[in-house]
Order: sequence, then structure tokens, then C-alpha cells
Amino acid sequence: MSLKIKNRLQKLRQGLIEKEIDGILVSQPENRCYLSDFNGTAGLLLITAKDAVIATDFRYLVQAKRQAVDYRLFPITNDIGEWLPGLLAELGIKRLGFEAAHLTFARHRQLSDILKKGESPLKLVPIEGVVESLRAVKEPEEIELITRAAEISDAAMEYIRGEIRPGTTEEEAAWEIEKFMREKGSQPLPFDVIAAAGPNSALPHAQASARAIQSGEPIIIDIGARIGGYGSDLSRTFCLGTADDKFKKIYDTVLGAQAAATAIIKEGMSGGEADQLARAVIEEAGYGQAFGHGLGHGVGLAPHELPRLGPGSADRLADGMVFTIEPGIYIEGWGGVRIEDLVTMEKGTLRQISKAKK
Repeated sequence: MSLKIKNRLQKLRQGLIEKEIDGILVSQPENRCYLSDFNGTAGLLLITAKDAVIATDFRYLVQAKRQAVDYRLFPITNDIGEWLPGLLAELGIKRLGFEAAHLTFARHRQLSDILKKGESPLKLVPIEGVVESLRAVKEPEEIELITRAAEISDAAMEYIRGEIRPGTTEEEAAWEIEKFMREKGSQPLPFDVIAAAGPNSALPHAQASARAIQSGEPIIIDIGARIGGYGSDLSRTFCLGTADDKFKKIYDTVLGAQAAATAIIKEGMSGGEADQLARAVIEEAGYGQAFGHGLGHGVGLAPHELPRLGPGSADRLADGMVFTIEPGIYIEGWGGVRIEDLVTMEKGTLRQISKAKK
């Protein structure tokens, strides 16, 4: 068994002991990949104190054999009732944990009906965040992959600054960015490129449209590349031509909020406390109601994962975590400003991964 997967499974199994469950059914794609290296789109992991089984159908058997080398391969059919009860009985599972945040109500009902029909004594136990909390603290190899992805998105941001002209549409800008990143070696992007200008930039998750970008208006570009399955996340705001006083004031406020948070965030601080560092700067400038999302989020196999940096978040920040610092101000009818960088916690303080100029 590879040392990487062995260590991850060891940590997971300790979590299972603490929750007093015999095994866990892993269905969430990123969690499945994290624990097995299998990145196919269909399959389940069954993990107990001693066993690690990957169950998938004919389409993915060869792929699973190649990628999930530390697992016992269990071929399955589409009828889960044909094979799951026997496998669970073979593994001696009495309390089976399932990922409550991913398993649909319909699939849970199906599993319950199968177990009742077979008069199985097994109990289904909902669990949340067990694998996600492991993923939150990155290994050095994971940080290296994220850094490589960030280098591509940094380069793409510099490239698009020189390509956008008044009259360029948001869709044209988004396509130029995506094409650039793919040509530089990015895998399929972790999320759609956001290229939003003028009033559209007041939408934090705007979709690129056919609207032409105009001189003097705010333009938010939010992008991410992916290397080895791991993504980056980067936002910059700029304008073509001369920025007016309103843009300068809002931009400087957001930049100051980001700088304050980045300088002060320390290991052991909660996500809520980190958020408040930036939020206080924006509130003092009179834009508190215009900062409607959290300060940041973890980045890795998924575009958004633990930790969460936002109001009320109790997630504790620790060495090895990789997350965004992205305060923003959004004003309906005018536009918005967001500045986002990737950082990692090292020796109790933050190291910035993103390098694109501001």
C-alpha cells in the first residue's frame, strides 16, 4: 500500500473509531479520489478497520485497477440490492456510516429498503465532515500541485490584462482566459471563468455574457486552473481607461481589508474571527452591507472546501491549510470589486501563493 493512501486511511479509521462505526460508505467524488486516487465518475468505497474495497461497474474496472491499487476491486451491477447486502455481511459491518451531505434521500431510502427486505441488523449512521476535515490540511505534494495551478492562473490574469479592449465582450474575455490556461497545461477548469464588467460585476458569481466591456467601469475576473486534480482560485478587479474616485475608494477599501486580514490571521484563529478582520475594515468605510459573502474558503480537489472563513465559522485555521482571502464590495447598478488570493498557513502565519499583480 502506498504511504500516502496508508496515512489517509489510518487517519480516517481513527475517526471511525471515535464515531463508533464499523465502516464507511464513501460516495462523494472528491472524497473518493482523496482516499483511493480513483477519479472515475461512478463508484463507491467501503472502508472498515481492516478492509478497503472499491465497488464499481464494468465501465471503470480497468481504471479502478490502475488507480486504486491499494483497494480490493469489487465489480458491481446497477442493481445495488444484488451485491451490497452480501458485501456488507462479508465485511462484518453492523453500523455503516454514510456521507449525509452527499447521499440523496432517494438512495438512502433505497438502501434502507434493501436492508429491511434482507432483515439485516445493520444500521445506517449519517456522518458529516469526516473525510472533508482530513482534506482541509494539505500534504506538501498537494500544496505543490495547487501552486503549479496558481502559476497558470497568475499568468492567465496577466495575459488577459493585455488583451481586453473597450468593446471586448465578457464571453470573449472568458474564452481567451480558458483557452490560455488549457494551452499552458491546465486540466479542465475547476469552475467556469467569471468575467463580469459594469453592473454585472455586482453579482459575485456572475456568468459571462455578450455584454461589451466599456472604459472606466469595474471588471472582475475570477479564474482557476487545475493540475493533478487540484485547483487554484484567483480574482482581480481593474478597469480600462481612467478609474473614477468611486472606483478608487472602493478598490482601496477592499485592498486594505485583504491586507489587514492577511497580515493578522494566525494559526488557531477561527474562520469567523478571520472574517471579522477584513469585515471591520469594510464596515468602517461604510460598505458593510455590500460585503455579503464570507472572507474565504478552502481550495483543493474541490473549488470550495474546508475551512470556511465567514461569519460564525468555528473552523480552526491550522498549518497546512490552503484557502482564499477574498473580500469584496458589490453595489447594485454600479458594479463590484473583489480581490482574491490563495494562501497557505505555514509556521502559524500566512504565505501567499498567488502572485498576480494588483
